Amino acid sequence: MASKGQKFKKYELDFKLQVLKEYKGGYSEGYLTRKYLVPIGTIKTWSQISNKYGSLDQVKKGRPIGTKSKDYKERYEILKKFQDFLVTKGQKKK
Repeated sequence: MASKGQKFKKYELDFKLQVLKEYKGGYSEGYLTRKYLVPIGTIKTWSQISNKYGSLDQVKKGRPIGTKSKDYKERYEILKKFQDFLVTKGQKKK
């Protein structure tokens, strides 16, 4: 977990693509770490993102917009139904 006030190094897209090209070309993470002074975990992350999305430049950073698609009233109704279900299930066992 990141410490408060910790600064992260930012890399240019061209640099990332160059490192990934060499990584996929057969060079090990350890070799690329020593050559470019990039942490192994960073190279692995770039590789995973590249495999998942097809490219590094298509990834949007930060928290996705619209994660709260259900409003509070709908969430409340779902919770209410679930609580009713639990109550009726508990009464049947007795």
